[in-house]
Amino acid sequence: MADVLPFAAFRPASGLESRIAALPYDVFRSEEAREEVRKNPESFLAIDRAETMLPDGTAFDDPKVYVKARALLEEKVRSGKFVQDEKPCYYVYSQTWNGRTQTGITALCFIDDYVNGVIRKHENTREDKEQDRIRHVDTCNAQTGPIFLAYRSNPEIARIVTSVMTKPPVCDFISSGDVRNRVFIIDDEKDIAVIRDAFRQISSVYIADGHHRCASAVKVGLQRREERREGKNSHPAPLGHASLPETALKAGAFESDYFLSVLFPEDELEILDYNRVLKTLGDNTAEEILTKIAKAGFAVGEESSDVTKPTEKGEFGLYLGGKWRLLTAGPEIRSSDPVDGLDVSILQNHVLGPIFGIGDPRTDPKIDFVGGIRGPEELVRRCSLDGKAAFLMHPTSIQELFAVADAGRLMPPKSTWFEPKLLSGLFIHAL
Repeated sequence: MADVLPFAAFRPASGLESRIAALPYDVFRSEEAREEVRKNPESFLAIDRAETMLPDGTAFDDPKVYVKARALLEEKVRSGKFVQDEKPCYYVYSQTWNGRTQTGITALCFIDDYVNGVIRKHENTREDKEQDRIRHVDTCNAQTGPIFLAYRSNPEIARIVTSVMTKPPVCDFISSGDVRNRVFIIDDEKDIAVIRDAFRQISSVYIADGHHRCASAVKVGLQRREERREGKNSHPAPLGHASLPETALKAGAFESDYFLSVLFPEDELEILDYNRVLKTLGDNTAEEILTKIAKAGFAVGEESSDVTKPTEKGEFGLYLGGKWRLLTAGPEIRSSDPVDGLDVSILQNHVLGPIFGIGDPRTDPKIDFVGGIRGPEELVRRCSLDGKAAFLMHPTSIQELFAVADAGRLMPPKSTWFEPKLLSGLFIHAL
C-alpha cells in the first residue's frame, strides 16, 4: 500500500506563479540556466541552480551555491513571494499541452515506500547527480522539485479530482512550450480521507521521471533519521512559521520522512519517443549498414524523401544518406521479456551494439539522444551537422514501464521522454 499524505505547501503568492515557476533544473545547460535567470530574475531556476546568481565560472556543486540557494529561498518567504497554506491539503496539478490534459495529485510520499519497493523505479541513478540534489535539499531544508509518479487509475480519486476541477483554480497560467498549468486545492476533510484511503489500496506506484530527485530526497530522509538516533540536529530552522501546520504523519515520523510528489493516473500519461543520432558510421558505407541491418533480422523498407514514422511497436525510422527508411524487427529478434522486448533494447542489442560497436550508450561518444519533443526535423538537422544517421523510435508505453518496474528490472538509458515537464517552484515542502 502507498502512504500518500496531504501537506501544507509553500506556494507562490497569487499572481506570481507564472513568473516564479520554472522548468526542472536538469533540462538546462549552465549557460542556458544563466540566460534564463538573466531574463527573469524571479524564476525559481535561480534557487534550483543558484550558481546562476554567483560569478561566472562558479561550479554547480561549489558549497557556496547551496548556501546561496537557501538564502534566496528564505528571502522569497520573508518578502511574501511564497506563502504557506494554513492546513494540510492535496493539490490538483493539471497541465494541458498539445490538446491533451494530465492531472495529478500533489502530495507527500513516504521514503520507506521507496526503500521497500512500493514506489518502483526503472532507471539507475548517478552518484554525482544524487549528491548535488542531496546537498540542495539538505541545505535549503526543503524539497523544491516534485517527483513525477504514476499509478494505475482509481475511480474514487478520479471522481474527487473531477469534482474539484469544477471550481475556480487558485492559479491558471501558460508556461513555456504553450503549456497551460492550473492548480486546485482539495481541503475537504472527507475528500482527503477518501483519497488517502484510495492510495492505501494501491499496491505499487511508479517513478515516471525524477529518479535522481527521488533517490536524493530518500537519502536525506534516511540520513536525518540516523542523525536523530545519534542525537544530532544541525539543520537550519524551518521556513516560514516557527511551528509548521501539522500533517497526517505516521506516529513518530518527521517531515523529512516524506518527499514531494505529483501522482498521475496511467490513462492520462503519454510517453514521447526518445531518438538516437549516430555521430559515425565507422568503416561502413551506407549500403553495408543496410545489408548488416537486414542480416540482423530487420525488414528494410524502400527509401523515401518523406519522414518515415514508426506506427507500432517493433518499427523504427532510419535516416541515412539523406533518405528515410522503415525498419521492421522480425519475429526472431522480438521478445516477451519486459526489458529485452523493448524497442530500445532491440535496437541496442541487434544494431547499435553489434554493427556500430556501441557498448554503453550512457557514455559512448558515438551516440547522442534527442527527445521526441523536438520532432523528426531535429534528427534531419543533426545529420546535417555532426550526425551520420538517426533512428526515429516508436514510444515506449506506460504499460511497458510498469512491466519493467514490476519485474524489478531497469530500462536501457534514454527509454522514455515525458512531456510536459512538471514545473518547479509551484509547491515547496519544508522539512
